[in-house]
Amino acid sequence: MSRFYSHVNTAKSILGTYSGQVPFSVFLKAFFAKEKKFGSRDRKNISSFCYSYFRLGYAFKEQSIDERLMTALFLSTDVSIEWLQKEKPEWVASIALSLKEKIRVIGLNLKTVFPFADELSQGIDLLQFNLSFLIQPDLFVRVRPGKMEAVETKLHNSQINFSRVNESCLAFANGTKLDDVLEINKEAVIQDLNSQRVAEFFPMKERQSWSVWDCCAASGGKAIMAHDYIAGMHLTVSDIRQTIIQNLHSRFKEAGIRQYKSFVADLVNPESLQSSLQDLKFDLIICDAPCSGSGTWSRTPEEMVFFKQEEITRYSNLQKSIATNTIRYLNKGGYLLYITCSVFKKENEEVVDFLQQAAGLELIKMELLKGYDVKADTMFSALFKL
Repeated sequence: MSRFYSHVNTAKSILGTYSGQVPFSVFLKAFFAKEKKFGSRDRKNISSFCYSYFRLGYAFKEQSIDERLMTALFLSTDVSIEWLQKEKPEWVASIALSLKEKIRVIGLNLKTVFPFADELSQGIDLLQFNLSFLIQPDLFVRVRPGKMEAVETKLHNSQINFSRVNESCLAFANGTKLDDVLEINKEAVIQDLNSQRVAEFFPMKERQSWSVWDCCAASGGKAIMAHDYIAGMHLTVSDIRQTIIQNLHSRFKEAGIRQYKSFVADLVNPESLQSSLQDLKFDLIICDAPCSGSGTWSRTPEEMVFFKQEEITRYSNLQKSIATNTIRYLNKGGYLLYITCSVFKKENEEVVDFLQQAAGLELIKMELLKGYDVKADTMFSALFKL
């Protein structure tokens, strides 16, 4: 009981000093590096308490940190019954109820969790979407072609619980350690369910040879997926920093990808692109654009709490600029695959409208890939043809 109180008090101290300037995971790591008295279980519990607090979003904003943390722990599975008997005895009888029943007990208006409802893309179930912030998402893995039998055997032998989502996707409880069991990137790629579903937009059947540019390659998950699914692909990758490209080289090496070109460029700067690409043209440009990340906030709920609404317009303008600059390097009859992990229409449908009207692209298909009802991220994807 005393340890539980210690964890609660430490969580309150952390929450009172965190300002959102750096990712919360980075902030926690720095905190625990200084406070070496906390063991592994202590760190896990304290971190869990903090994330439960952030999952409330904007709900009960008028309450103190103490009150909100108490509410958050009641809604989660972390609460101590002894602690609850002392602090909120009227909730003790409800401790074993489902999440939805607990929400009714405390009188939580779900619509108050997410504060930017007017900005959402079309077709989002607002109540279900808000509920998703109170639930820890799953960990998803894309098993690479021909590796499923070996991967499942290793998981069974290591007694790791998982569920098979489809022919190439496995789901695990968040926090499951796989690095010592699977050959990550060679056998399987850590990749959210809807990030995997972006492959449904690949125009794979028209040609025997494809020149493909992943212009915002980041960690390379979609480039590895394109390598697995697009036959005859000649791959080029780029990003804004050399360190990103260096990490990409390491990941491609693990994935067995040897033949590709890479360069560093600022996609907002046409001169930077011109100096790198010259007269090169591509059959497919994958543009996983910088965005608010709002479709992933159930994984990083602190970002929802500290996000400024005016940032949505800034991201939208950035995305339009990047897309406009990159499509200059698209072959006639080539494709642009535009992707965000955002739930905001200004970053999604409005950019699609802009690219059709200002750039003359033909929209082939677009879809909001909803993850909020399956413990996954929500993505947006649109395929255009020039």
